[in-house]
Amino acid sequence: MKPSRLPSALGLLLRPCTAAPIAAPGLRAQARWVHRDAQPLPVPSPIPLVPDVETFLTVIGRGLKQHASKFPTWEAMFSLTSEQLRELGVEPPRARRYLLRWRQRFREGKFGVGGDLKHVENGTAVLKVLEIDKDPITRVRQVVNVPAGKKVEEVPARDLARVRGFKVQGIRTIVGPYALPAKNGAAKITVTEGMWEDRRGHKVDGGERRRAEVRFKRGVAERKAMRERQQGH
Repeated sequence: MKPSRLPSALGLLLRPCTAAPIAAPGLRAQARWVHRDAQPLPVPSPIPLVPDVETFLTVIGRGLKQHASKFPTWEAMFSLTSEQLRELGVEPPRARRYLLRWRQRFREGKFGVGGDLKHVENGTAVLKVLEIDKDPITRVRQVVNVPAGKKVEEVPARDLARVRGFKVQGIRTIVGPYALPAKNGAAKITVTEGMWEDRRGHKVDGGERRRAEVRFKRGVAERKAMRERQQGH
């Protein structure tokens, strides 16, 4: 049997689209939906933490990193339809749906942890503590992102990027998701697989659809076992 050959992402994008003829007036509403869906959605710009396809697929997790080689460009990854993703071999269907959801979130600027970082080098960002004297007796400490090798004092105020989800604990300890301690009271965040992943819920007793049935059968079995124990005494 000959091995199957998957089409390239660029080939799918360049394939001419043929619209199916509308056979009846009653399908006009459906045709309007098709026309709307055919309009290309905008391709968002990469961000410092997520500069390319492989990093995007890495941070959203669920094993999608294995498909990185199927997308030759950033634009291709954000332009392919669900059907084209299927032709490329992005399986199972829930993986395609998950990728499409995260693409839309990224378009809307709804990033995960570290999405507001401005200074990232080779997948790693440096966090430091910025101290601000609000008045003679009040000092505020904030977590900011600075270029690697720079002190807070050496960075212009416009380049100091405050990051959400991190805080200063004690005097100079930075705490937050994926933050690892570094020298001189700093911390580092490194791109990690699944750091933006939506964790699947743990199904208890088979999920919502079968939960009542499973628990009913378990109760029957437990009562039967209890009666047998009582009869044995």
